[in-house]
Amino acid sequence: MFKWIHNLTKFYQVSKNYKLLVTDNDGNKHSLVDLCSLLAKEVVKLEERIAKLERENVELTNSLYEVENRLQAQIDKIHPVTYNLSNYSLDK
Repeated sequence: MFKWIHNLTKFYQVSKNYKLLVTDNDGNKHSLVDLCSLLAKEVVKLEERIAKLERENVELTNSLYEVENRLQAQIDKIHPVTYNLSNYSLDK
């Protein structure tokens, strides 16, 4: 069975020194392997950047909760003046 598959695909095999080239819009030719390598490096950089942004997001969220708690504590300390208005009425 494997010999049959090999015989079927041997016409589509390329030599080892064959380079897969792609052409960009400017007409420049680039190796497909090099482009894949650059893409993989860019993906790694973006993953590192995402991880950093996620850590910063957690830190920012924690800081906002801390500020909220401080403000709530200051609001709770405020005691408004209570006026005794039972002696006054509009029926005079």
